[in-house]
Amino acid sequence: MTARSFRLIAAASLLLVMATPALAADPAPAPATANMQGDQSVWIKDPHIHAFYQLTVAAFANGPDHVDKARFERDAFAIFRDFGRATGVGADAMQEHLKLIPDQVVQIATEDPKVLTSYDAFIAAVMGPQ
Repeated sequence: MTARSFRLIAAASLLLVMATPALAADPAPAPATANMQGDQSVWIKDPHIHAFYQLTVAAFANGPDHVDKARFERDAFAIFRDFGRATGVGADAMQEHLKLIPDQVVQIATEDPKVLTSYDAFIAAVMGPQ
């Protein structure tokens, strides 16, 4: 055996020893999803959020092409402001916090009208899986 052959065998053996633990290791677990919002159950159970769902269903009653977006936003903001007063956050602060939601909900419900078939489907689409 030549010195060159010995080095090649030694290198191959070293690679095999280094790779064996990686090959034998369990695969990494799939990443878990996490809700960065925290517990949303208080919001989900709140009558204001139920009212927003009902408003959305009513706005889409004649199909997405017939949604009066200005009226929907105005009525949604009224619900959000009342929600803010009821929770002690304040009307202006809650409206500011949720100001993009009406447009997002119009887009979501237009793309997938099935989100309006139940409150649970609506919550999953708007707030994510619970």
